[in-house]
Amino acid sequence: MAKDGAATVALWSRLRDEVLFPHLERHSGRLVESPGDAVLVEFPGAVSAVSWAVDVQQSVLENQGKSMSPDALSLRIGINVDDVIDEEGALYSDGVNIASRIHQFAKPGEIVLTGTVRDLIGNRLPNSYRYLGAPTLKNIERPVHIYAVEAQQPNVTRQVVSPYLNWSSRPTLAVLPFRNIDESDNNRYFGEGITEDIIAGVARSRTLFVIARSSTLQFTDASKDPQKVANALGVKYLLTGSVRRQSNHLRINAELVEVEHSRTAWAERYDGETEDLFEFQDKIVSSIVAALEPHVRAAETARIGNRPTESLDAYDCVLRALADLYQFTFDSYAESRSLLERAVKLDPGYAQAHAYLAWCLVFWIGEGHSRDIEADRAEALAAARKAVELDPEDAVCLSVGGHVMAFIEGKPSGAVELFQQALERDENSPLAWGLSATCFAYLGNGDEARKRLRNVWRLAPYDPHNFFFWTAAGIGEFVAGRYEDAIGWLRKSYRVKPQLVATLRLLAATLALKGDIEEAHSIASELLAAEPSFKISDFMAWYPLQREEDRDKLTEGLRKANLPK
Repeated sequence: MAKDGAATVALWSRLRDEVLFPHLERHSGRLVESPGDAVLVEFPGAVSAVSWAVDVQQSVLENQGKSMSPDALSLRIGINVDDVIDEEGALYSDGVNIASRIHQFAKPGEIVLTGTVRDLIGNRLPNSYRYLGAPTLKNIERPVHIYAVEAQQPNVTRQVVSPYLNWSSRPTLAVLPFRNIDESDNNRYFGEGITEDIIAGVARSRTLFVIARSSTLQFTDASKDPQKVANALGVKYLLTGSVRRQSNHLRINAELVEVEHSRTAWAERYDGETEDLFEFQDKIVSSIVAALEPHVRAAETARIGNRPTESLDAYDCVLRALADLYQFTFDSYAESRSLLERAVKLDPGYAQAHAYLAWCLVFWIGEGHSRDIEADRAEALAAARKAVELDPEDAVCLSVGGHVMAFIEGKPSGAVELFQQALERDENSPLAWGLSATCFAYLGNGDEARKRLRNVWRLAPYDPHNFFFWTAAGIGEFVAGRYEDAIGWLRKSYRVKPQLVATLRLLAATLALKGDIEEAHSIASELLAAEPSFKISDFMAWYPLQREEDRDKLTEGLRKANLPK
């Protein structure tokens, strides 16, 4: 406009008449109004709206290529869905305002849409979606999650995990039909149902590749050699099981076999009554699915042993990194971070490698080891967003993304939707339940945190990483004002991982508030030994508790514990 107002207005008019409006008609859209250099349009559905936007941007790009003009116009498009008030053709609603606000976060030539639109579209369009976060929008109080649309270019396909390329290193599992011990037809159907549900549950995980049930039906004979079965199916692990019924009592046995070494990696027995058959089946399935991943990971970690880093592929780097991470020393954090950075370089499309890099940086920052907090926060955010962008259906990526948003960005209210998406993808994920509990604790909802953590311990009662969730339970009980319960959980975590700074901070404060000043001072001394630079003001400046009363109580407790201001 500054260079040539008349020519710019003419170009904008031509762009509307020759591109926007013709595509609008093809996609059943309606022009609501066109104030100045903007248009407000309405569509009968989310798919129509996004299809129109993609076609428009493609046409604009083609026109720019033909004209080769440095002054060619670019468009930014924002899409939202909401109920509206239609007053003689004019549309009014909070949703219209949101569409207007989010379009400002689009780059020239880009389309952005809300998480609600993204969920409605699902996989019905050949586009990918890059998560942009939940920025603060003017006069909009609730968090609004925003995604950028990346149209699928001709002859370019989105990168997906190809099992036949990855099975050489990543764990593969076959779930064999659960055997019926007493030959009852009812038990046979029950065993078949369990087998199907376990396969469906494991298939939601991006950690394991699981063989389809149609390929395992032929291996119902328990006498067959597991090694031969595994070779025939091309897998490293077999899950077998049996169903036994006596009167109204059912007993289910399950066993995970690591075929290469002919050893049992995990086994469990479940007992229940036939009156609650479906409830019992659901309980068994969720328990087995939740148990498989950590036990397979432990076996896989043992497999790589002391192999040199140079010989590790991306998956092996992730395994080694996670084993190092939970030692909670400066050197182990540094080694874990280095391995995860190597993993994302070796395989840039490996979504969980990016997620675990962000997870590692959460500990690196949260435990007080970062030498450049702003740079490390930026890297954690970028890694978490990249993970969700690469695989928006993976519960691990969504859960870590939510935790990074809550803990690193200090936006737990915005993270709630990501955790909801994670649990919709995999309701048997202890990580999703546990991290979402932490998020609700930050929000001051200790009761909701307690409820979610109960799911963690039902699904994974013996998970070696439960110390993290015991600390989360301590936060939840702290914000609920239940200091005795908080101390109980925090002491439990402290006994397992006494070097975990996150536990030491909260335990010192809670003990002081409870009146156990001598023990509070002792724990505070351990905290200062682990984090010599700790200051209450620095810590409270970033710690993501949202309610003022919770922040005041934590500050008071840390001061009573005699920690430096």
